Amino acid sequence: MTRQYFGLLVFAGVLALAGWGGSHVYAELHSQSAVTIPVTRVKRGDVTFHVSAQGSVQGGKSRTLVAPMTGSREMVLTTLRRPGEMVEKDEIVAEFDTTEETYKLREAEADLAETELQVKQSEFESQAREEELNYELIKARGDLKIAEIECTRNSLLAPITAQQNDITRDAARERLQKLEKDYPSRKKAATASIAIQLAAREKARMMAATGRRNIEMMTLRAPMAGYVNVDRNQNSNFFYQGMQLPLLQVGDGVRPGMPVAQIPDMATWEATAQIGEEDRGHLALGQQAAIELVALPGGKLTGTVSNLGGTTGSPWNRRFECKLNVTGTVPGMRPGMTARITIATHTAKNVLWIPAQALYESDGRKFVYLQSPGGFTTKDVTMIRRGESQVIIDGLKDGDVISMANPLQNQDTKSAAGGASKALPK
Repeated sequence: MTRQYFGLLVFAGVLALAGWGGSHVYAELHSQSAVTIPVTRVKRGDVTFHVSAQGSVQGGKSRTLVAPMTGSREMVLTTLRRPGEMVEKDEIVAEFDTTEETYKLREAEADLAETELQVKQSEFESQAREEELNYELIKARGDLKIAEIECTRNSLLAPITAQQNDITRDAARERLQKLEKDYPSRKKAATASIAIQLAAREKARMMAATGRRNIEMMTLRAPMAGYVNVDRNQNSNFFYQGMQLPLLQVGDGVRPGMPVAQIPDMATWEATAQIGEEDRGHLALGQQAAIELVALPGGKLTGTVSNLGGTTGSPWNRRFECKLNVTGTVPGMRPGMTARITIATHTAKNVLWIPAQALYESDGRKFVYLQSPGGFTTKDVTMIRRGESQVIIDGLKDGDVISMANPLQNQDTKSAAGGASKALPK
């Protein structure tokens, strides 16, 4: 009997010990799960809002190479450097098919050679005509002199003969006077054909010079050392809403005056990024930005917003191009490198703010999980402005403790309150 009684006591003790140990383990596990709930405090201070985007860096102050104005409706590219290819000053970047211009040049050179011959012929004819006029003047003066000599014998001759001599002398004098009067105009008429041929030669010479210049202009050279940034084919018929035009390539037709490529200045740099339309109202020229090159650890730069482009894209993904002037360079910096761009847009002074992930929204409500003595309860707040990581709110007090995660999902409110207190930041 005593042994049975003792065995029952031992068995009861073991059960009590197991129950106590299980409850202790359960409490410990429950407490540890509660500790994992992150919390934070509502803070008052200055909040700077940022717009972040991923973009790239490239040389700034680009010099644009355009298709020459040659009079042709369209020119075909026969040579074009690859995008991003480095070139030195005066190196060939692009060339166009010169078949038509070469044909025009040969025609102009043939016309020039023909007019050269015509000018020489006109000069010879003018000289011959001038000699002929001079001969006529000399002959007329001689005829007049002879007639005057004959008239000196009139007193010795019969009256009829004397009268004939006077008539001959007067006719010779009249003819000489007419020749002397008409000589300048006749000489001018003889040289007029030379002027006409000289004008035709000058025209042919100008056409030949224009043809040579056009052929030279159809070779585009780099105005400075840098890299080639090929433009898009604005003459392309391939277009679909939301898609970008293809880059120019060999064989494409280009209109006169159309941009072909750009050579950015490697002494100055700029960054570009495509930013969502919803952030456009927060950006303005002159805003400061931090720029970090992804491929270069520690490659941090600063910049200022210099240009905001037009909005493009589909209705559900409209974006605009933002350009920034970059200050300074870092070793190893290359065009086209990916950059993380963070633009400081606005600083709100002395406001209440919380981390963005601590604010919840449901059915039009905006609320937080506020810690109270009885646990976490929902608290409606007013959102004044949201940033990427911070939210300015109203409806809480400085120092209030709020949960960074939903405390009601995996544990009851009371346990969460006790455990979360251990995770509260100092």
